[in-house]
Amino acid sequence: MAERVLHLLRALAVPAALLVLLEAYARTAGQASDALAPPSAAALAFVRLVAHGALLEATGFTLTAAALGLAAGSALGIVLGVALGLSRRLSASCSLSIELLRPVPSVALIPLAMLVFGFGLNMELAVVAFATFWPMLVLTRAAVQQVEPRLLEVSAALGLSPLARAHKIVLPAVLPRLFVALRLGVAIALVVAVTVEIAANPSGMGYALMLAQQSLDPAQMLAWLGWIGLLGYVLNALALRLQRALAHRMGEVAP
Repeated sequence: MAERVLHLLRALAVPAALLVLLEAYARTAGQASDALAPPSAAALAFVRLVAHGALLEATGFTLTAAALGLAAGSALGIVLGVALGLSRRLSASCSLSIELLRPVPSVALIPLAMLVFGFGLNMELAVVAFATFWPMLVLTRAAVQQVEPRLLEVSAALGLSPLARAHKIVLPAVLPRLFVALRLGVAIALVVAVTVEIAANPSGMGYALMLAQQSLDPAQMLAWLGWIGLLGYVLNALALRLQRALAHRMGEVAP
């Protein structure tokens, strides 16, 4: 217990020092700036956002879009990644298309998504799904290609269908690596969702951040930035805990 507390204090030392320095600078040299506010003012602005209800509403919209987009992109990426990983011929046929489309920035899809879906949740969901699809596809394909060949030979000798082979042999073997890809996808989904809201969608935390900037309210802007960063940290910590729990459980049932 004492070791955990010591580790936590060490982890908080640098952020706390940065906050103290920013507070001192904002109240002295940066006092006349319209673009900088002390962390104490940002904390008060955060309390006002919570009391007003704007924080929960905007956070709920952004997290819903990020979660749905991540679910859609991950499902498609895993299915196609398993298919490409099992079939060298199919992988070779699709490699050019993948390498042409994968480098396209997700934000470049915003104008097309706006034409198809208009403003709102569906547009943001589509862009997030596009952004998370590619890392899930590439990492799943690589994980499947590294499955022990003898396991696939045994499944072929048993006469398993491709679907049964993927369900009973491949997915259990690559599951730990899929959680690594999922952690990456969680971070990408949140970043892209906020970016879409800043650029085009008048909803969510990104739009609230833009409104604070346009209102020349740096305290509220910093409050939103801090909240987005904290959410990212919590989501990554939850994904990491889920990954460790899965690894621990698989270790317990392993012969």
